[in-house]
Amino acid sequence: MPRRLQVSEESGLPPYVTDTVITVGTFDGVHRGHRDVIQRLVARSRTLKIPSVLVTFDPHPLEIVNPVAAPPLLTTHDEKLEVLAETGIDYMAVVPFTADLAAYSAEAFVELILRRCFRMRELLIGYDHGFGRQRAGNVNVLRTLGARDGFRVEVVEPVSTPDGHAVSSTSIRRAIAGGDLDRAAEALGRLYSVSGRVIPGSQRGRTIGFPTLNLGPPPPRKLLPPEGVYAVRVQTPAGPVGGMMNLGPRPTFGDLTTSLEVHLFDTRADFYDAHVRVDFAARLRETRKFASAEQLSKQLAHDEREARSALTLLNLPGNLNG
Repeated sequence: MPRRLQVSEESGLPPYVTDTVITVGTFDGVHRGHRDVIQRLVARSRTLKIPSVLVTFDPHPLEIVNPVAAPPLLTTHDEKLEVLAETGIDYMAVVPFTADLAAYSAEAFVELILRRCFRMRELLIGYDHGFGRQRAGNVNVLRTLGARDGFRVEVVEPVSTPDGHAVSSTSIRRAIAGGDLDRAAEALGRLYSVSGRVIPGSQRGRTIGFPTLNLGPPPPRKLLPPEGVYAVRVQTPAGPVGGMMNLGPRPTFGDLTTSLEVHLFDTRADFYDAHVRVDFAARLRETRKFASAEQLSKQLAHDEREARSALTLLNLPGNLNG
């Protein structure tokens, strides 16, 4: 697991680390294109026998530069760090993105942050990367700076989907907002997910034979797919468990607030106050009001069969084979 660095005037790197190979970016979603850059970073680090450093930002730069245009997040801060922890990088630096940092020129960012602070010898970046004031630090500028100041710049070409489109956070957001979970998972290289802490609920589910665990509301900037009932895989402290989730209101009971309620299959474990991750496997139906709790219970039994079948097709826990 990489060591996480919080950036101030000092990087936090050990004094014996004199050279690094770096990549820098927002990495929202940590999708297949991001992972390709990171894999090349790790490989280059091992070839050079110097540490790899991934530099990312919090909050998302557009939240500071242009809040109106700031996109919803595919990964919250903690979700992003969880995914990045599995990539094999040596150090992960979280740079607080401020108005002062936004005002840095590309040259100043490279010199003061990447070279002085993080001791960069080489830089790997995506083909469309840009940083510094008004994103002026594009590929050509970086190559010019590298030639002048003696650091190598490697530009990584995009990863494409089978239909020939470049994988991007923007296209994944469109897919999720439109409910196209398959397209999103293909570009992410994993199921889309939402994380949260299990909180006490109304326990209505127990009365109709479908007890649920309730997640606390995600951060407001987290992107969720459309409301509905989903087949899900839940990563719990006891391991992965299949289930189904209602994302949205509970109109049968007159509750119109948006909630995340998960019924887990084949387990009676108590996960109150635990941190869990819910992976969206398939959308089963829309959320709708039923005439009675009995009718809702019958529908949930049907939903469970559909969810188990969907999990079977994806070879995920909770399938029809238990």
